[in-house]
Amino acid sequence: MTDKIKVFGDLHVPGDPLILYNIWDAGSALAVAGTGAKAIATGSWGVACSLGFKDGETLPLNAALENLERILSVTDLPVTIDMEAGYGDSPAVVGVSIAKAAAAGAVGVNIEDKNPATRQLFETADAAARIKAAAATGLWINARADLFIITPKEQHDAALVDAVIERAKAYADAGANSLFVPFVSDAGLIKKLCMASPLPVNILMNPGVPEPRELAELGVARISYGHGPWAKAMKQLAEDAKAAMTLR
Repeated sequence: MTDKIKVFGDLHVPGDPLILYNIWDAGSALAVAGTGAKAIATGSWGVACSLGFKDGETLPLNAALENLERILSVTDLPVTIDMEAGYGDSPAVVGVSIAKAAAAGAVGVNIEDKNPATRQLFETADAAARIKAAAATGLWINARADLFIITPKEQHDAALVDAVIERAKAYADAGANSLFVPFVSDAGLIKKLCMASPLPVNILMNPGVPEPRELAELGVARISYGHGPWAKAMKQLAEDAKAAMTLR
């Protein structure tokens, strides 16, 4: 583990979470770096859309890596990249793809346990094998468990947390360093998750999610904003452009 990867890992403190306001290109990386951010994280949605693609690994890997290199060229902060499901149809290919991000200079990756094409969860053992291949690169692996994404909100309950924890145990054994659980919003469930997880927990800011200060009190170690910053920026751009057109 390199010094920069260790520095990044040490920022994952339950109760004092790392804040990652996700970016999509070198310009947005510079903007966030200038705020006093401790690390930079891409969001796959924003990156793909900014380059004319849709989320779901439709963006070619080489394009994602070239974008990563441009981001790395403008900041010395640790940079972690959202690699979706790892860009590989097998653990071996995932390992090769993640190794390319490591060679470029990334300190970590997100890797989800859902097939980006079918949106079906991988079996736990299959997901763990992919994580193991990614972890062999030495990067900080933020293993994303997508049970809350694919499950209707009215079924978000303690049993679903238990199911996530079972996956988390397998991912930890495979070498994952943190656990990302998007779309969980109930404070009680988040607390249960943080107390039971073998890995520091990453929560996605979304409508209905407790504010960062409360998330810290619940034991969260990492807070990220996903595609929210991209969507907000594009909405503002569209509104400003529309206002400008009315001045003709």
